[in-house]
Amino acid sequence: MVEQQRSRYTGGAEGAPPLPPPGGYHGARRTSTGLDAAAGLAPASGDVVYTAAPPAEKKGVNALGLVAITATGLFVLVMLLMMGAGGTDALYGASMIVVQFVVLGVIVAALFTVRGRTLGVIALAVTLVFNVATVGAMGALRSAATHAYGGTKSDKQKHEEAYPGIKGVPERQALDNPSLEDVQAQGDQVMAEVRDRLTQQFGFTWVQTGKVDVSPERNGYGGESMLQKYTSTVWTTEQPVQDTRRKRDVMRVVNQVLAENGMSDLYALNEPGVMGISNDMLTKLYGSDDPERQHTWEYYSDTYPDPLRFYTYVYDLSKDQTGDFRTQREAFKQQSGEPLEGVQLVVFARQVLQEKDRAAYEQKLKDYPGF
Repeated sequence: MVEQQRSRYTGGAEGAPPLPPPGGYHGARRTSTGLDAAAGLAPASGDVVYTAAPPAEKKGVNALGLVAITATGLFVLVMLLMMGAGGTDALYGASMIVVQFVVLGVIVAALFTVRGRTLGVIALAVTLVFNVATVGAMGALRSAATHAYGGTKSDKQKHEEAYPGIKGVPERQALDNPSLEDVQAQGDQVMAEVRDRLTQQFGFTWVQTGKVDVSPERNGYGGESMLQKYTSTVWTTEQPVQDTRRKRDVMRVVNQVLAENGMSDLYALNEPGVMGISNDMLTKLYGSDDPERQHTWEYYSDTYPDPLRFYTYVYDLSKDQTGDFRTQREAFKQQSGEPLEGVQLVVFARQVLQEKDRAAYEQKLKDYPGF
């Protein structure tokens, strides 16, 4: 039994791979390993030596690829600097177009080389994002936002931009009209009287929202005027007014107070046939061309030729047929806290001069004879 088990491991060569041919396989050597290698002996004749293939030679980036990516980077940098300096017009000039085509040509040439293709692809991607068209459009949007049109302005343009008045408006008008402070005081007084009278007649309570806004007018020459536009705070009733007859009663009371203060009669901007406004536009603005079905009434009065303008609105969500107006009012409520519907009062004024600016305004006008 023992002999049979031993024969399993020391038996013949059945199943073993065939012997190599005399002299070994063609081109094969055996390296010195083990004790032979330690003793410094050469491999025996016929031993096979397996050698690793030499490492592949690394290919670098050619000069054309470097030129393409460098030229693209410089071109983009120049365009962004020109945009930042307000040179939107120059971006669309013939010179920039020619330079862009030259850079594009270098990129295309790099794409046709094996070692420059990677940098060429990167340069092409950058060019697709930042080119004369895209950077020029960005510059135009920036100019529109900042009113900085044109990269290089003449002395005449700079002089006109500093004009203290408004193009087409008589220079003395702002000096002859009430000042900003006078308009604000008058508006506050009239609104207080209107609120008191409506409270007495209808029992309204009021919510004040927003804040006084004073901002410079544009002067018509690309700059800011010394004249200001004024918007008062907003007063809105906490009670809705949805009955048409009650709305007209409210407007009648408001009109009485305005007349007592020397202002014009209220003018219904939401009525059909007013100022040539089409019925389609009335529907778009007020929900319908029929006042009985409108979600908004808008009435207007002024102190012409003085600048104060008084607006009275009535917001009625029961006439909102689509739900869009409710969404709009809810956004206003979330933003400012004003009630969703009710009677609303606000005062505007345009082209008014602050008292502290009168002397400077008159002095500056001396530099603009004939404007």
